[in-house]
Amino acid sequence: MAWLNRRTFLQTNAALVASAMAGKAAGAEEAGSGKVQCDKRELTEKPNPIITGPSQAQGIARFASRARYEDLTAEQRERLKVDVLDSLACAIGALGAPPIEAYLAQAQEFGGSGPRCTLIGSGQANVVYAAAYNTALIRYLDFMDSYLAGAELCHPSDNLGAVLAATEHAGGSGKDFLTSLAVAYQVEAALTAAAPFRAHRFDLTTHLTYSLGAGLSKALGLDEKRAAWAVEICGATGIPLLVVRTTPISEWKGLQPSQLALGCVHGTLLASRGVSGPAYVIEGADGLAHALGRAVRVDWEAERLDCFDRLALKSYNSAVPTQSAIFCMLELRKAHPFDPNDVASIVGEVFQDAYDFTGGGKFGPKTNVHTKEDADHSLPYLLSVAALDGDVQPAQLDPGRIAKPDVQGLLKKVAIRPDNGFTARYPGEMPSRVIVRLKSGESYSHEVNGSPGFRRGRSRGTR
Repeated sequence: MAWLNRRTFLQTNAALVASAMAGKAAGAEEAGSGKVQCDKRELTEKPNPIITGPSQAQGIARFASRARYEDLTAEQRERLKVDVLDSLACAIGALGAPPIEAYLAQAQEFGGSGPRCTLIGSGQANVVYAAAYNTALIRYLDFMDSYLAGAELCHPSDNLGAVLAATEHAGGSGKDFLTSLAVAYQVEAALTAAAPFRAHRFDLTTHLTYSLGAGLSKALGLDEKRAAWAVEICGATGIPLLVVRTTPISEWKGLQPSQLALGCVHGTLLASRGVSGPAYVIEGADGLAHALGRAVRVDWEAERLDCFDRLALKSYNSAVPTQSAIFCMLELRKAHPFDPNDVASIVGEVFQDAYDFTGGGKFGPKTNVHTKEDADHSLPYLLSVAALDGDVQPAQLDPGRIAKPDVQGLLKKVAIRPDNGFTARYPGEMPSRVIVRLKSGESYSHEVNGSPGFRRGRSRGTR
Protein backbone atom coordinates (compact mmCIF):
# COMPACT_ATOMS: atom_id res chain seq x y z
CA MET A 1 0.00 0.00 0.00
CA ALA A 2 1.46 3.33 -1.01
CA TRP A 3 0.92 5.86 1.77
CA LEU A 4 1.62 9.53 1.05
CA ASN A 5 3.70 11.23 3.75
CA ARG A 6 1.34 13.75 5.34
CA ARG A 7 4.13 15.87 6.72
CA THR A 8 5.74 16.22 3.28
CA PHE A 9 2.40 17.25 1.80
CA LEU A 10 1.95 19.95 4.42
CA GLN A 11 5.53 21.15 4.17
CA THR A 12 4.99 22.04 0.51
CA ASN A 13 2.42 24.53 1.76
CA ALA A 14 4.57 25.85 4.58
CA ALA A 15 3.40 29.46 4.50
CA LEU A 16 -0.21 28.49 5.05
CA VAL A 17 0.66 25.96 7.72
CA ALA A 18 2.84 28.44 9.59
CA SER A 19 0.00 30.94 9.70
CA ALA A 20 -2.19 28.46 11.54
CA MET A 21 0.45 26.93 13.76
CA ALA A 22 1.50 30.30 15.18
CA GLY A 23 -1.48 30.41 17.52
CA LYS A 24 -2.04 26.70 17.98
CA ALA A 25 -0.66 26.41 21.51
CA ALA A 26 -2.93 29.13 22.85
CA GLY A 27 -5.88 27.60 21.00
CA ALA A 28 -5.15 24.15 22.37
CA GLU A 29 -5.13 25.49 25.91
CA GLU A 30 -8.75 26.46 25.43
CA ALA A 31 -9.70 23.12 23.89
CA GLY A 32 -10.91 21.66 27.16
CA SER A 33 -13.03 24.66 28.05
CA GLY A 34 -16.00 24.39 25.70
CA LYS A 35 -18.69 27.02 26.08
CA VAL A 36 -21.11 24.55 27.64
CA GLN A 37 -19.62 21.88 29.89
CA CYS A 38 -21.26 18.69 31.08
CA ASP A 39 -22.11 18.54 34.77
CA LYS A 40 -21.70 14.96 36.05
CA ARG A 41 -24.52 15.54 38.52
CA GLU A 42 -26.88 15.94 35.59
CA LEU A 43 -26.08 12.56 34.05
CA THR A 44 -28.79 10.81 36.04
CA GLU A 45 -31.50 13.40 35.48
CA LYS A 46 -34.35 12.64 33.09
CA PRO A 47 -35.29 15.88 31.38
CA ASN A 48 -38.91 16.73 30.82
CA PRO A 49 -39.72 16.61 27.10
CA ILE A 50 -40.26 19.95 25.38
CA ILE A 51 -42.74 19.98 22.51
CA THR A 52 -43.66 23.66 22.30
CA GLY A 53 -41.78 26.82 21.47
CA PRO A 54 -38.50 27.22 19.60
CA SER A 55 -36.46 24.04 19.27
CA GLN A 56 -32.73 23.40 19.29
CA ALA A 57 -32.96 22.30 15.66
CA GLN A 58 -34.55 25.63 14.74
CA GLY A 59 -31.79 27.39 16.65
CA ILE A 60 -29.18 25.51 14.63
CA ALA A 61 -30.99 26.42 11.40
CA ARG A 62 -31.10 30.11 12.36
CA PHE A 63 -27.42 30.01 13.24
CA ALA A 64 -26.60 28.45 9.86
CA SER A 65 -28.81 30.87 7.95
CA ARG A 66 -27.27 34.01 9.43
CA ALA A 67 -23.63 32.90 9.09
CA ARG A 68 -21.57 34.89 6.59
CA TYR A 69 -18.04 34.55 5.26
CA GLU A 70 -17.37 38.02 6.62
CA ASP A 71 -18.01 36.69 10.15
CA LEU A 72 -14.66 34.89 9.93
CA THR A 73 -11.57 36.88 10.83
CA ALA A 74 -8.56 36.69 8.53
CA GLU A 75 -6.78 34.42 11.00
CA GLN A 76 -9.81 32.12 11.30
CA ARG A 77 -10.02 31.83 7.52
CA GLU A 78 -6.38 30.82 7.36
CA ARG A 79 -6.83 28.25 10.11
CA LEU A 80 -9.84 26.79 8.37
CA LYS A 81 -7.88 26.59 5.11
CA VAL A 82 -5.09 24.74 6.90
CA ASP A 83 -7.66 22.28 8.22
CA VAL A 84 -8.92 21.76 4.67
CA LEU A 85 -5.36 21.23 3.48
CA ASP A 86 -4.66 18.78 6.30
CA SER A 87 -7.86 16.87 5.50
CA LEU A 88 -6.96 16.62 1.82
CA ALA A 89 -3.52 15.29 2.81
CA CYS A 90 -5.26 12.64 4.92
CA ALA A 91 -7.52 11.77 1.97
CA ILE A 92 -4.62 11.45 -0.47
CA GLY A 93 -2.74 9.31 2.04
CA ALA A 94 -5.70 6.90 2.23
CA LEU A 95 -5.89 6.27 -1.53
CA GLY A 96 -5.34 2.62 -2.27
CA ALA A 97 -6.30 1.27 1.16
CA PRO A 98 -8.47 -1.86 0.72
CA PRO A 99 -11.62 -0.46 2.43
CA ILE A 100 -11.30 2.71 0.34
CA GLU A 101 -11.02 0.66 -2.84
CA ALA A 102 -14.20 -1.17 -1.84
CA TYR A 103 -15.93 2.16 -1.23
CA LEU A 104 -14.75 3.51 -4.59
CA ALA A 105 -16.16 0.47 -6.39
CA GLN A 106 -19.47 1.00 -4.63
CA ALA A 107 -19.55 4.70 -5.52
CA GLN A 108 -18.76 3.93 -9.15
CA GLU A 109 -21.44 1.24 -9.37
CA PHE A 110 -24.22 3.07 -7.56
CA GLY A 111 -23.16 6.69 -8.08
CA GLY A 112 -26.12 7.24 -10.39
CA SER A 113 -26.68 9.67 -13.19
CA GLY A 114 -27.42 13.38 -13.33
CA PRO A 115 -25.22 16.14 -11.87
CA ARG A 116 -21.78 14.83 -11.03
CA CYS A 117 -19.42 15.70 -8.19
CA THR A 118 -15.69 15.11 -7.87
CA LEU A 119 -14.29 12.07 -6.12
CA ILE A 120 -10.99 12.94 -4.45
CA GLY A 121 -8.30 11.09 -6.37
CA SER A 122 -10.24 10.24 -9.50
CA GLY A 123 -13.67 10.11 -11.06
CA GLN A 124 -17.12 11.46 -10.33
CA ALA A 125 -20.37 10.35 -8.71
CA ASN A 126 -23.65 11.88 -7.67
CA VAL A 127 -23.61 14.18 -4.66
CA VAL A 128 -24.71 11.45 -2.23
CA TYR A 129 -21.92 9.02 -3.08
CA ALA A 130 -19.33 11.73 -3.62
CA ALA A 131 -20.03 13.01 -0.11
CA ALA A 132 -19.79 9.54 1.40
CA TYR A 133 -16.66 8.48 -0.49
CA ASN A 134 -14.77 11.69 0.16
CA THR A 135 -15.68 11.48 3.85
CA ALA A 136 -14.30 7.93 3.97
CA LEU A 137 -11.04 9.09 2.40
CA ILE A 138 -10.57 11.94 4.86
CA ARG A 139 -11.39 9.81 7.89
CA TYR A 140 -9.80 6.45 7.13
CA LEU A 141 -6.19 7.17 8.11
CA ASP A 142 -7.34 8.40 11.55
CA PHE A 143 -4.93 11.32 11.15
CA MET A 144 -7.52 14.11 11.09
CA ASP A 145 -8.12 17.17 13.27
CA SER A 146 -9.50 17.11 16.80
CA TYR A 147 -11.62 19.28 19.08
CA LEU A 148 -11.57 18.53 22.82
CA ALA A 149 -14.22 19.76 25.24
CA GLY A 150 -14.17 18.36 28.74
CA ALA A 151 -14.55 14.59 28.58
CA GLU A 152 -15.83 14.71 25.01
CA LEU A 153 -14.07 15.08 21.68
CA CYS A 154 -14.89 15.16 17.99
CA HIS A 155 -13.17 15.34 14.62
CA PRO A 156 -14.74 18.30 12.78
CA SER A 157 -13.15 17.38 9.45
CA ASP A 158 -15.68 14.53 9.31
CA ASN A 159 -17.96 17.26 7.88
CA LEU A 160 -15.64 18.27 5.06
CA GLY A 161 -16.28 15.62 2.42
CA ALA A 162 -20.04 16.07 2.47
CA VAL A 163 -19.97 19.87 2.56
CA LEU A 164 -17.48 19.90 -0.33
CA ALA A 165 -19.72 17.69 -2.48
CA ALA A 166 -22.85 19.68 -1.61
CA THR A 167 -21.15 22.97 -2.47
CA GLU A 168 -20.04 21.58 -5.84
CA HIS A 169 -23.53 20.20 -6.45
CA ALA A 170 -25.05 23.62 -5.77
CA GLY A 171 -22.46 25.46 -7.88
CA GLY A 172 -21.20 27.40 -4.86
CA SER A 173 -18.00 29.41 -4.58
CA GLY A 174 -14.94 28.86 -2.42
CA LYS A 175 -16.32 31.36 0.07
CA ASP A 176 -19.63 29.47 0.14
CA PHE A 177 -17.72 26.26 0.87
CA LEU A 178 -15.67 27.74 3.71
CA THR A 179 -18.72 29.39 5.28
CA SER A 180 -20.75 26.18 5.15
CA LEU A 181 -17.83 24.22 6.54
CA ALA A 182 -17.37 26.75 9.35
CA VAL A 183 -21.05 26.36 10.26
CA ALA A 184 -20.72 22.57 10.41
CA TYR A 185 -17.55 22.76 12.50
CA GLN A 186 -19.16 25.16 14.97
CA VAL A 187 -22.32 23.10 15.42
CA GLU A 188 -20.38 19.91 16.07
CA ALA A 189 -18.01 21.65 18.48
CA ALA A 190 -20.88 23.24 20.42
CA LEU A 191 -22.72 19.93 20.78
CA THR A 192 -19.50 18.17 21.77
CA ALA A 193 -19.19 20.59 24.68
CA ALA A 194 -22.88 20.40 25.57
CA ALA A 195 -23.64 16.70 26.00
CA PRO A 196 -22.06 13.50 27.43
CA PHE A 197 -22.28 11.24 24.39
CA ARG A 198 -19.52 8.77 25.25
CA ALA A 199 -20.65 8.50 28.87
CA HIS A 200 -23.83 6.93 27.50
CA ARG A 201 -22.02 4.66 25.01
CA PHE A 202 -22.90 6.75 21.98
CA ASP A 203 -20.08 7.25 19.51
CA LEU A 204 -18.28 10.55 19.16
CA THR A 205 -19.83 10.86 15.68
CA THR A 206 -23.36 11.18 17.10
CA HIS A 207 -23.27 14.99 16.97
CA LEU A 208 -21.98 14.81 13.38
CA THR A 209 -25.52 14.22 12.14
CA TYR A 210 -26.63 17.64 13.42
CA SER A 211 -23.57 19.47 12.12
CA LEU A 212 -23.94 17.84 8.72
CA GLY A 213 -27.58 18.93 8.57
CA ALA A 214 -26.50 22.50 9.27
CA GLY A 215 -23.50 22.61 6.93
CA LEU A 216 -25.28 20.87 4.06
CA SER A 217 -28.28 23.18 4.38
CA LYS A 218 -25.96 26.17 4.15
CA ALA A 219 -24.12 24.74 1.16
CA LEU A 220 -27.36 23.97 -0.68
CA GLY A 221 -28.86 27.39 0.09
CA LEU A 222 -31.90 26.12 2.00
CA ASP A 223 -34.14 28.63 3.72
CA GLU A 224 -34.43 28.54 7.49
CA LYS A 225 -37.55 26.36 7.53
CA ARG A 226 -36.06 23.68 5.29
CA ALA A 227 -32.72 23.93 7.07
CA ALA A 228 -34.49 23.05 10.33
CA TRP A 229 -36.12 20.07 8.64
CA ALA A 230 -32.71 18.96 7.40
CA VAL A 231 -31.19 19.16 10.89
CA GLU A 232 -34.16 17.24 12.28
CA ILE A 233 -34.03 14.52 9.63
CA CYS A 234 -30.27 14.14 9.93
CA GLY A 235 -30.45 14.07 13.73
CA ALA A 236 -32.99 11.24 13.55
CA THR A 237 -30.97 9.33 10.94
CA GLY A 238 -29.27 7.22 13.58
CA ILE A 239 -27.30 7.26 16.81
CA PRO A 240 -23.99 5.43 16.23
CA LEU A 241 -22.82 3.17 19.05
CA LEU A 242 -19.47 3.45 20.80
CA VAL A 243 -18.91 -0.29 20.27
CA VAL A 244 -17.28 0.62 16.96
CA ARG A 245 -14.19 1.68 18.97
CA THR A 246 -13.98 -1.25 21.37
CA THR A 247 -11.76 -4.32 20.94
CA PRO A 248 -11.74 -5.91 18.42
CA ILE A 249 -11.73 -2.83 16.19
CA SER A 250 -12.89 -3.33 12.62
CA GLU A 251 -12.38 -1.35 9.42
CA TRP A 252 -15.81 0.18 9.99
CA LYS A 253 -14.26 2.53 12.58
CA GLY A 254 -12.77 4.53 9.72
CA LEU A 255 -15.90 4.42 7.57
CA GLN A 256 -18.70 5.16 10.03
CA PRO A 257 -18.71 8.95 9.38
CA SER A 258 -19.11 8.23 5.66
CA GLN A 259 -22.30 6.30 6.38
CA LEU A 260 -23.64 9.32 8.25
CA ALA A 261 -22.65 11.55 5.33
CA LEU A 262 -24.54 9.23 2.95
CA GLY A 263 -27.72 9.43 5.02
CA CYS A 264 -27.47 13.12 5.83
CA VAL A 265 -26.99 14.27 2.23
CA HIS A 266 -29.97 12.15 1.24
CA GLY A 267 -32.04 13.53 4.13
CA THR A 268 -31.06 17.14 3.45
CA LEU A 269 -32.01 16.80 -0.21
CA LEU A 270 -35.41 15.46 0.87
CA ALA A 271 -35.81 18.46 3.19
CA SER A 272 -35.01 20.72 0.25
CA ARG A 273 -38.00 19.14 -1.54
CA GLY A 274 -40.30 19.92 1.37
CA VAL A 275 -40.11 16.78 3.52
CA SER A 276 -40.44 17.79 7.18
CA GLY A 277 -38.51 16.32 10.10
CA PRO A 278 -39.27 15.60 13.78
CA ALA A 279 -39.41 19.16 15.17
CA TYR A 280 -38.09 18.39 18.66
CA VAL A 281 -35.52 15.79 17.70
CA ILE A 282 -33.21 16.93 20.52
CA GLU A 283 -35.48 17.96 23.42
CA GLY A 284 -38.72 16.18 22.56
CA ALA A 285 -40.24 13.00 23.96
CA ASP A 286 -37.75 10.16 23.25
CA GLY A 287 -35.38 12.61 21.57
CA LEU A 288 -31.63 12.96 21.99
CA ALA A 289 -31.83 14.59 25.43
CA HIS A 290 -33.98 11.76 26.76
CA ALA A 291 -31.53 9.18 25.36
CA LEU A 292 -28.68 11.00 27.12
CA GLY A 293 -30.66 11.47 30.33
CA ARG A 294 -30.00 15.22 30.51
CA ALA A 295 -31.00 18.42 28.82
CA VAL A 296 -29.00 19.53 25.78
CA ARG A 297 -29.06 23.30 25.62
CA VAL A 298 -26.92 25.53 23.42
CA ASP A 299 -27.63 29.23 23.04
CA TRP A 300 -27.40 29.32 19.26
CA GLU A 301 -28.01 33.07 19.19
CA ALA A 302 -24.76 33.52 21.08
CA GLU A 303 -22.70 31.11 18.94
CA ARG A 304 -19.97 32.53 16.74
CA LEU A 305 -17.76 30.95 14.11
CA ASP A 306 -14.77 30.60 16.42
CA CYS A 307 -14.17 26.91 17.13
CA PHE A 308 -11.15 26.86 14.77
CA ASP A 309 -9.25 28.75 17.46
CA ARG A 310 -9.40 25.52 19.49
CA LEU A 311 -8.74 22.94 16.79
CA ALA A 312 -5.63 20.78 16.97
CA LEU A 313 -3.90 18.67 14.37
CA LYS A 314 -2.32 15.32 15.17
CA SER A 315 1.44 14.92 15.05
CA TYR A 316 1.25 11.12 15.01
CA ASN A 317 -0.99 8.68 13.15
CA SER A 318 -2.86 7.42 16.18
CA ALA A 319 -5.88 7.99 18.37
CA VAL A 320 -6.07 11.41 20.05
CA PRO A 321 -5.44 10.21 23.64
CA THR A 322 -2.15 8.53 22.61
CA GLN A 323 -0.46 11.63 21.17
CA SER A 324 1.30 12.80 24.32
CA ALA A 325 2.49 9.31 25.31
CA ILE A 326 4.05 8.82 21.88
CA PHE A 327 5.71 12.23 22.14
CA CYS A 328 6.98 11.27 25.60
CA MET A 329 8.60 8.10 24.27
CA LEU A 330 10.22 9.98 21.39
CA GLU A 331 11.57 12.63 23.76
CA LEU A 332 12.92 9.96 26.12
CA ARG A 333 14.53 8.18 23.17
CA LYS A 334 16.33 11.38 22.17
CA ALA A 335 17.49 12.21 25.69
CA HIS A 336 18.59 8.67 26.53
CA PRO A 337 19.24 6.60 23.39
CA PHE A 338 18.74 2.92 24.15
CA ASP A 339 18.76 -0.32 22.23
CA PRO A 340 15.21 -1.76 22.12
CA ASN A 341 16.79 -5.24 22.28
CA ASP A 342 18.03 -4.36 25.77
CA VAL A 343 14.59 -3.41 27.11
CA ALA A 344 13.26 -5.42 30.03
CA SER A 345 10.00 -3.46 30.41
CA ILE A 346 8.21 -0.27 29.43
CA VAL A 347 5.60 1.40 31.60
CA GLY A 348 3.30 4.08 30.23
CA GLU A 349 1.41 6.18 32.79
CA VAL A 350 -1.45 8.14 31.28
CA PHE A 351 -4.74 9.88 32.06
CA GLN A 352 -7.82 7.67 32.42
CA ASP A 353 -9.27 8.36 28.99
CA ALA A 354 -6.05 7.27 27.29
CA TYR A 355 -5.95 4.11 29.41
CA ASP A 356 -9.57 3.21 28.71
CA PHE A 357 -9.40 3.95 24.99
CA THR A 358 -5.97 2.57 24.12
CA GLY A 359 -4.24 1.06 27.14
CA GLY A 360 -6.32 -1.98 28.04
CA GLY A 361 -9.05 -0.32 30.11
CA LYS A 362 -12.78 -0.56 29.52
CA PHE A 363 -12.44 -0.61 25.72
CA GLY A 364 -10.68 -3.97 25.93
CA PRO A 365 -7.16 -5.47 25.81
CA LYS A 366 -4.64 -3.88 23.44
CA THR A 367 -1.83 -6.40 23.01
CA ASN A 368 -3.33 -8.55 20.23
CA VAL A 369 -2.34 -6.23 17.38
CA HIS A 370 -2.42 -7.32 13.74
CA THR A 371 -4.25 -4.63 11.74
CA LYS A 372 -4.06 -0.87 11.28
CA GLU A 373 -7.25 -0.53 13.30
CA ASP A 374 -5.73 -2.53 16.18
CA ALA A 375 -2.47 -0.61 16.01
CA ASP A 376 -3.61 3.02 16.01
CA HIS A 377 -5.68 2.37 19.15
CA SER A 378 -3.06 0.33 21.02
CA LEU A 379 -0.63 2.19 23.29
CA PRO A 380 1.52 -0.92 23.79
CA TYR A 381 2.05 -1.11 20.05
CA LEU A 382 2.43 2.64 19.53
CA LEU A 383 5.02 3.04 22.28
CA SER A 384 6.91 0.02 20.97
CA VAL A 385 7.02 1.13 17.36
CA ALA A 386 7.94 4.66 18.44
CA ALA A 387 10.87 3.23 20.42
CA LEU A 388 11.97 1.16 17.43
CA ASP A 389 11.34 3.54 14.51
CA GLY A 390 11.51 6.96 16.09
CA ASP A 391 8.11 8.01 14.73
CA VAL A 392 4.47 6.97 14.28
CA GLN A 393 3.30 7.78 10.78
CA PRO A 394 1.27 5.76 8.24
CA ALA A 395 4.31 3.58 7.54
CA GLN A 396 4.22 2.39 11.15
CA LEU A 397 0.62 1.21 10.65
CA ASP A 398 1.31 -0.79 7.51
CA PRO A 399 0.37 -4.46 8.05
CA GLY A 400 3.88 -5.53 7.07
CA ARG A 401 5.40 -3.34 9.79
CA ILE A 402 2.86 -4.44 12.38
CA ALA A 403 3.67 -8.12 11.77
CA LYS A 404 7.44 -7.82 12.31
CA PRO A 405 8.83 -9.80 15.28
CA ASP A 406 10.68 -6.84 16.79
CA VAL A 407 7.55 -4.80 17.50
CA GLN A 408 5.39 -7.82 18.30
CA GLY A 409 7.94 -8.92 20.88
CA LEU A 410 8.46 -5.48 22.41
CA LEU A 411 4.78 -4.66 22.81
CA LYS A 412 4.41 -7.67 25.12
CA LYS A 413 6.82 -5.92 27.51
CA VAL A 414 4.67 -2.77 27.73
CA ALA A 415 2.31 -2.09 30.63
CA ILE A 416 -0.10 0.86 30.60
CA ARG A 417 -1.65 2.20 33.77
CA PRO A 418 -3.80 5.22 34.66
CA ASP A 419 -2.48 7.99 36.88
CA ASN A 420 -5.07 9.83 38.98
CA GLY A 421 -3.03 13.01 39.03
CA PHE A 422 -2.79 13.02 35.25
CA THR A 423 -6.53 12.39 34.97
CA ALA A 424 -7.24 15.44 37.13
CA ARG A 425 -5.17 17.62 34.77
CA TYR A 426 -6.86 16.37 31.58
CA PRO A 427 -7.98 17.85 29.17
CA GLY A 428 -6.42 21.18 30.14
CA GLU A 429 -3.22 19.20 29.84
CA MET A 430 -2.54 15.80 28.29
CA PRO A 431 0.15 14.49 30.66
CA SER A 432 2.00 11.23 30.15
CA ARG A 433 5.00 9.48 31.68
CA VAL A 434 7.11 6.72 30.15
CA ILE A 435 9.53 4.55 32.13
CA VAL A 436 11.97 2.31 30.25
CA ARG A 437 13.85 -0.34 32.24
CA LEU A 438 16.79 -2.11 30.66
CA LYS A 439 18.03 -5.64 31.30
CA SER A 440 21.16 -4.11 32.83
CA GLY A 441 19.08 -2.57 35.61
CA GLU A 442 19.27 0.97 34.26
CA SER A 443 16.01 2.87 33.89
CA TYR A 444 14.94 6.09 32.24
CA SER A 445 11.83 8.13 32.99
CA HIS A 446 10.35 11.05 31.09
CA GLU A 447 7.19 13.10 31.53
CA VAL A 448 5.36 15.56 29.28
CA ASN A 449 2.30 17.78 29.69
CA GLY A 450 1.17 17.53 26.08
CA SER A 451 2.38 17.03 22.54
CA PRO A 452 3.08 19.15 19.44
CA GLY A 453 -0.18 20.41 18.04
CA PHE A 454 -2.04 20.22 21.35
CA ARG A 455 -0.09 22.34 23.79
CA ARG A 456 3.48 23.32 24.55
CA GLY A 457 3.80 21.58 27.87
CA ARG A 458 7.15 21.52 29.64
CA SER A 459 8.77 18.12 29.87
CA ARG A 460 11.08 16.76 32.49
CA GLY A 461 13.21 13.65 32.58
CA THR A 462 15.26 11.83 35.19
CA ARG A 463 17.79 9.06 35.02
